[in-house]
Amino acid sequence: MRIVHFLVPDNIHDPHRPSGGNVYDRRISSELRTNGWTLIEHAIPGSWPLPDPAASVALREVLAGLPNDALVLLDGLIASTVPDVLAPHASRLRLVILLHMPLGDGLATDELNAVRTRERATLRIASAIIATSTWTKRWLCEQYALQPDLIHVAAPGTDAAAQAAGTTTGSELLCVAAVTPLKGHDVLLAALETISDLSWHCSCVGSLQQDLQFIHRLGRQARAAGIDHRVHYSGALQGADLARAYARADVLVLASRRESFGMVTTEALARGLPVITTAVGGIAEALGHDADDSVPGLLVPPDTPRALGASLRAWLTDAPLRRRLRHAAAQRRATLSGWSITVEQISQVLTETAARLR
Repeated sequence: MRIVHFLVPDNIHDPHRPSGGNVYDRRISSELRTNGWTLIEHAIPGSWPLPDPAASVALREVLAGLPNDALVLLDGLIASTVPDVLAPHASRLRLVILLHMPLGDGLATDELNAVRTRERATLRIASAIIATSTWTKRWLCEQYALQPDLIHVAAPGTDAAAQAAGTTTGSELLCVAAVTPLKGHDVLLAALETISDLSWHCSCVGSLQQDLQFIHRLGRQARAAGIDHRVHYSGALQGADLARAYARADVLVLASRRESFGMVTTEALARGLPVITTAVGGIAEALGHDADDSVPGLLVPPDTPRALGASLRAWLTDAPLRRRLRHAAAQRRATLSGWSITVEQISQVLTETAARLR
């Protein structure tokens, strides 16, 4: 019997926080069970990845209750900052770390150094590491001096979806991201201000609960730019509601300051939507190219509103460019991998790790 214990943050099923990491965790939980694994999920409470003492105690109790030689898959949000909790179990359990993204965004230098020191220590005691992009694997090898054969890549899968019809003008812009500084909505608004002379509407889909001060600042920014009536925030959407948001759109726009992969990129491409986004992390990897090596979108440097605005202006005013990008997106749509591939890769890592027990 193939048994794996999956330790996850206790909010992965929260409909108000449909992050890429939560979606990934939920999908692989379901798919591993479908593929013959007995998966036992342990939801660990706490403010991960920076737990309070009660959260650390809860994790210790779960680990202490697992039998010797148990195969344990841990979400990186839980594992990365608590090597002291994991280390006593490293020799009796087989710890596989699922790392969605290296930690450290938004931290001051001293705190960043401390967090990354703990994350490096955690990853070095793991039996195996699963990264969600080739970019993440490369970053871990370069920054933490980890051996490449310790790290396995299992990129997020993509569900097939109906192709979006689009409008003739390309004026329906869509941003799908939690409204936080990391996702760069302030950069997006500044870019949109530079094209206020053109006709467009921007729908922002994503959690509004993670940084209320930032959201209030965005409101002031949009009002000062005179574009607040053209930018709509729907909050987090899932299922049919999210599908309808994609179906109404012409192009996905992301101003992220950091992404390990960017699942919404492939979600948009699955609907034939081009993507205008920042060239950070694994975004270019997710964007990919079609059979003719054409990129189904436009990449700009992060934190550069004028460059993003110039790309949006080109999209809105150049009909041949829109046709080329839409064609490339439609071609790329046919090459996207499904979740079955992701789960097959993870299953192989788990099977090989378990086999080493014997």
